[in-house]
Amino acid sequence: MEIRITIEPNRRSPKVSADMAGRIRALYRLGYTQHDIAAMLGINQGRVSEVVRFKVHPTVPPTQGELFQ
Repeated sequence: MEIRITIEPNRRSPKVSADMAGRIRALYRLGYTQHDIAAMLGINQGRVSEVVRFKVHPTVPPTQGELFQ
């Protein structure tokens, strides 16, 4: 019996742009969970956490107005 193990290459979450960071902060303020925001934007939850904790794009304020374009 032969056993094959397939290993997928490391998939990295895309970088978070300043515009995306503003949207993340706005959605988080509205009560969305980090998990839900990550799923909506197609990024890793860890990236959302970095934005929420101001580790990434610390000077970008939450987006005002239209969040879903």
